[in-house]
Amino acid sequence: MNICVFLSAADLDDRYTRPAREFAELLGKGGHTLVWGGSDRGLMKVVADGVQEAGGRLVGVSVDFLAVSARQDADEMVFARDLAERKALLLEKADAVVIMVGGTGTLDEATEILELKKHGKHTKPVVLLNTAGFYDGLKEQFRRMDAEGFLPLPLTDLVFFAEDGVAALAYLEESAGVQ
Repeated sequence: MNICVFLSAADLDDRYTRPAREFAELLGKGGHTLVWGGSDRGLMKVVADGVQEAGGRLVGVSVDFLAVSARQDADEMVFARDLAERKALLLEKADAVVIMVGGTGTLDEATEILELKKHGKHTKPVVLLNTAGFYDGLKEQFRRMDAEGFLPLPLTDLVFFAEDGVAALAYLEESAGVQ
């Protein structure tokens, strides 16, 4: 399965890097392909290293103005003109999406992917990986949106909140019918 992971390129502490590395190893050992922003920095590097070292493939989608930080040994690397094209290519190349910890770029990617799913532009499973409670506030906000009628479909049809990588991957594999 090609799994797009949206996440930070920042250098983060162990409470985020350790679970990210564990999830990456699960992806690689499971024979999955990581589709990611292509960076060889920060948490993006941690995850790409983990997937690659565990036997998985790497498909990067970078953007021209970030080419200097693109991973050189990815199995495939594509360069988009801008961030909008990058998001479209990431979704196009993926069978499923996982949103890990990140900043404004990750939040932008997450909301766009969920908005597209809400409008039926894709039906791919989406997981918010809530490492160390990072997305607790967002989870509560989505629950409020759901309860107060702001979502045209049930929250459970839009996104799955996973507390760890094992639950995230199990959900994705079940959604894809992987045994």
